[in-house]
Amino acid sequence: MKLVLEQISKTFDSKPVLREVSYTFEKGKIYGLLGRNGAGKTTLFNSLSRELKMDGGEAYLEEDGIRRPLRETDVGYVYSLPILPEFLTGYEFVKFYLEANPQRREGAADIDIDAWFDRMRIDAQDRHRLIKGYSHGMKNKVQMLLFFLADPPVILLDEPLTSFDVIVALEMKQMLREMKQDHILIFSTHILQLATDLCDELVVLNQGSLSSVPSELLRSPEFEQEVARLLQDGSADE
Repeated sequence: MKLVLEQISKTFDSKPVLREVSYTFEKGKIYGLLGRNGAGKTTLFNSLSRELKMDGGEAYLEEDGIRRPLRETDVGYVYSLPILPEFLTGYEFVKFYLEANPQRREGAADIDIDAWFDRMRIDAQDRHRLIKGYSHGMKNKVQMLLFFLADPPVILLDEPLTSFDVIVALEMKQMLREMKQDHILIFSTHILQLATDLCDELVVLNQGSLSSVPSELLRSPEFEQEVARLLQDGSADE
């Protein structure tokens, strides 16, 4: 399975942010998306998740040579700042999500919610507390739990590991490594060490276009210099 981007464009107030972006992402890899602040990483993610309408171009899923347009339900988007209903408990929210989105996962009615909370290391007391009282890291755990349950073919991750402690971050990274065999994962981050540790391939978004960092440089001494070179003309503004 492949995610194919063809000439995706997006402009805000006459300023081009994405300039006919084209790239192919493959199942079985974790891609690191690097870019300076304001480079358009979030705009690209929002366009792929259909939260923003593209001005031009299209995104496709391709499997066995057959291509179809990317649908909203094909994409799981893990935000850096989770937006969750704070008037519900974590358990109530996950239960509501499964009931409201039965098409997201086969056999949703038979899912053991507590087993998934156990997997995410959310104890019984916390899962039955109001989300309003959760820390940022706890909210991010619930968000990650939803996308594990939804199991979409394409997963976009916008800096989701930065709020986790060391132990939980290691657990999440292991889960992502396991999931990559059946998914296309694109991981937005500004932390180069995390990118080299977790990602199989790095893609730089600069001046509205995507370019790959040669794989042989990923863990070489020249890695940081090469990334800096690719980003040197990028915008430093939000």
